[in-house]
Amino acid sequence: MRLNDVTRGDDVRIFSFVNAYGWEIGDESRVGAFVEIQKGVKIGRRCKISSHSFLCEGVTIEDNVFIGHGVMFTNDKYPRATNPDGSSQTDADWSVVPTLVKQGASIGSNATIIAGIVIGENALVGAGAVVTRDVAAGTTVAGNPARMVK
Repeated sequence: MRLNDVTRGDDVRIFSFVNAYGWEIGDESRVGAFVEIQKGVKIGRRCKISSHSFLCEGVTIEDNVFIGHGVMFTNDKYPRATNPDGSSQTDADWSVVPTLVKQGASIGSNATIIAGIVIGENALVGAGAVVTRDVAAGTTVAGNPARMVK
């Protein structure tokens, strides 16, 4: 486990093989094995991040959120290795697009959350969904692309 510059609340449990640097996590939260959490990520209280998930820079998780196994967040809507002229992209060619998961939301296993999304309070994202648009509070979405089912 590699934990560098991580701010942890009380009774936080972080399991083996977590790669984490420069983020914060609230009281009573859990992080499963083989998770990567990048700098600047904020995780609230009483959250569960299941194994094999990836939370990239720009992600904010509010309180009481469940993240299933293998959930992937992105932070760049148009990722490219090179510029149109063929030159390699540098940090100057890239900016983080933030994503917010609001209180009480649940995200099913293997879902992908595209950059810039807001997942509303108590919303449910089905397993394997690809979320390309905001999810309203209290709704359920599923599919690729994710669509409201309830």
